[in-house]
Amino acid sequence: MMTSTSATPSATSSLITALGAGSGIDMAKLASDLAAAQYAGRIDRLSAKSETLKAQISAASDIKSMMLSLATSLGDRVRMGDLSAQPAVDAAGVAKATLSGTGQPTGTYSLEVERLAQGQMLASGSFASRDAVVGAGTMTIRFGTVDVGAFTEDTAKAAVDIVIAPGATLAQTAQAISASGAGLTAYVSDTVDGAKLVIKGPEGAASGFVIDVAEDGANPGLSALAWQPGSGSGTLLQQGQDALVKIDGLAQQSATNVLTDAIPGVRLNLTATNIGAPTTVRFADPSTAITGAMQDLTSALNEIAAVLNEATDPQTGDLARDPGARALRQNFSALAGRVIMPGAAEGEARTLSDLGLKITRYGTFELDTQRLTDAMKRDPEGVAAMFTTGISGIYSTFDSLSRSTSAVGNPSSLGGSISRYNAQLLEVGEDQAELVEDQEATRARLAARFAVSDSRIMGFQSTLSFLENQIAAWNADKG
Repeated sequence: MMTSTSATPSATSSLITALGAGSGIDMAKLASDLAAAQYAGRIDRLSAKSETLKAQISAASDIKSMMLSLATSLGDRVRMGDLSAQPAVDAAGVAKATLSGTGQPTGTYSLEVERLAQGQMLASGSFASRDAVVGAGTMTIRFGTVDVGAFTEDTAKAAVDIVIAPGATLAQTAQAISASGAGLTAYVSDTVDGAKLVIKGPEGAASGFVIDVAEDGANPGLSALAWQPGSGSGTLLQQGQDALVKIDGLAQQSATNVLTDAIPGVRLNLTATNIGAPTTVRFADPSTAITGAMQDLTSALNEIAAVLNEATDPQTGDLARDPGARALRQNFSALAGRVIMPGAAEGEARTLSDLGLKITRYGTFELDTQRLTDAMKRDPEGVAAMFTTGISGIYSTFDSLSRSTSAVGNPSSLGGSISRYNAQLLEVGEDQAELVEDQEATRARLAARFAVSDSRIMGFQSTLSFLENQIAAWNADKG
């Protein structure tokens, strides 16, 4: 059986290879070369533009990343706490001191803890086991001050109702109390006298509580958990009380063991009493750490400035005409004199220049350590306040600068430039793909034309060969 085949001038490689068979010219290569020559200029221009855009994206991204890294590092360093005057308690077992964030404290303070705050603790009567059924009904918790044989309700605190379902065990009742949102915690203690429900309230004298019970007549027994001072089967294990302290000899009272700003700018967490033996709260000198941080900041700024200056070189810089790079250079030029503590009083540190930072005529940064030292001696509180995570200060300044540098929606930022370059690069890629398609179409069109021409030449050659043979035959007959 014979198999039939078909082909078109532009669809098979065998036909393309055969092109030129009649003329002796490689028509396929000629078509390809002519198409390539026609589009070479445009392709080269697009390739050059693509490489330029990639270089611009890379340069802008590097600088943006350096700014982000600087802001992040500053934030981490500030949060370490060694750049501010950290409080410390000489008798560490009495209290732990941290900064409250409301101010930058200085000086020393005496601290005497006469009494710790504690919460009320109540134990129920004995049950056979933690799985004993307690009955059903509603437990109502009311809050106030529990005194000897009396209870004064704090009506500003809402009472809490806890519904105990029929069949609930002592352990399940403890879970219900803890989950009630009343600020109480409850658990079952397996004592030598049997299982007892223990309920603990929050710290403070005014956070005491009593328990009223509305019992379900069909499921009695819950009233055994009711408690009032002087009545009920429960036992008051611990009465709620406030903390009493003396700071610099002056008495203060707190409902909790955490005192905020009793010493300005300090949060005290009381852990033990020291009656009659006051301890001292003092503050570490952060000057050495601040000097080191400023030296590190100066070095980091110089690294960024070097990359930025190279990228914006008028002759060779990838970002020579970039608005985002120009804006960052302008920010760097004004950085030393920029007010970063707008709330500072006259004579207090307000700028990075006040901390010794200065910019040279070459666009690099230097640190005048003597000026920094003088500023820390003259205004230690103001200088330390510049190294916080608040809305003002060194970290806030560089965090804001990094954010503005990275802002995609701002055409005058590196983030905006990167977005614009990426969009242009996408367009170039689409143009390149379109040119490749156009070039291939042109090559195919030329190849088809050349195939027709070559076929005609082959026909002419066949006719010429026939005539030559015929003439030769005629001449032979005459001879």
